[in-house]
Amino acid sequence: MRLDYDLLIGGGGLAGNCLALALKKSGLNIALIEAVSREQLQQSTAGDRALALSAGTVMMLQNIGIWDNIKSSATAIKKIHISDRGHFGKMRLSAEKYGVEALGYVIAARDLETPIAQMVEDAGIKQFCPAKIKALTSDKDSIEVTLIQANKKTQVSAKLLVGADGGQSTIRCLLEIEQHKKVYGQTALITTINSSLPHQNIAYERFTSSGPLALLPIAKNQSAVVWTRTSVEAKALMEASEKDFIAQLQHCFGYHLGELTRTAKPIAFPLTLIHAKKMHAQRSVIIGNAAHQLHPVAGQGFNLGLRDVVQLAEMLIKQQQQQADIGDEKFLEQYAKTRQKDHQKTIGFTDNVVKIFSNQWLPLAAVRNASLTALDHIPIAKKLLATHAMGLGD
Repeated sequence: MRLDYDLLIGGGGLAGNCLALALKKSGLNIALIEAVSREQLQQSTAGDRALALSAGTVMMLQNIGIWDNIKSSATAIKKIHISDRGHFGKMRLSAEKYGVEALGYVIAARDLETPIAQMVEDAGIKQFCPAKIKALTSDKDSIEVTLIQANKKTQVSAKLLVGADGGQSTIRCLLEIEQHKKVYGQTALITTINSSLPHQNIAYERFTSSGPLALLPIAKNQSAVVWTRTSVEAKALMEASEKDFIAQLQHCFGYHLGELTRTAKPIAFPLTLIHAKKMHAQRSVIIGNAAHQLHPVAGQGFNLGLRDVVQLAEMLIKQQQQQADIGDEKFLEQYAKTRQKDHQKTIGFTDNVVKIFSNQWLPLAAVRNASLTALDHIPIAKKLLATHAMGLGD
């Protein structure tokens, strides 16, 4: 027996669930496929990572109807402080200066994932969970997906399959979509710290010779840490005692927040820039981390993925209203072209920041520090940067 839908969404994480909610009133018959149970997701250490939500992302979450359910768990970023360790360059951005409530927000991934998953369940959207995708076949009218659920095969079909199943995307692999990869030789260490001084809703980005260090405000005296080190340094820090770990973190960050103490064991994530060579094939399209994985330096990963979601949802709704085929190749090509500029701009910006601020060649260090200082004192340039930081620029 084969189950037929209009749209199948492979991946019940943030991108997949947000897409399902954005389309819940579209009239499309939708089903979600997720390989991991909600209990397993709750227990995953990946839920501890902090996500930076730009002001533009918050507006999109409001439009989808998600923000009111999560805003109590999010901490506002009122100011951003950018510095280059060992050099004079600094730049500061303030929400008050630009007449906005916040430049962005910080939230734990788990505090975003759990309410959104509950909203999908409350909306009555069909879910196959846990279920693994084993095979894909397509023809001119539909795509058929073979699922393994409780050791049994299930055949489901749709006009369109959306791959929102993360960086290790099964759907992307089955579609044989190749990727551009760039290994940075860096590892991000994720943890949380208490500070003897309140953070006052300031997000700190400090560039070092090994990579960027970000401290993002969460509770009153608590900040989420995203500390990029070389792979060798990260391994040594993961093996170090808590006392030695904090001593090195304090030395790297300084005393802007007073004395630091660690409140969670660090988690390590090797960093690689990944970008799919194409976004669609065989009545399927990939979005979010299935299509791109970025360095965390600018905190743009989820923001870029949500823009994928919103653009695709808007185009699918219009296609459905026109009673047109949502899996048509020309339609999917149009979506890919629409997203191409944003992908190239965001990926290029993130990669260039890594290259420029991880390089200690003295002439380059002098130029970038002079640039930071100049930006801090040129109102028009500073406003433009603030607009982009809030996700409101072109």
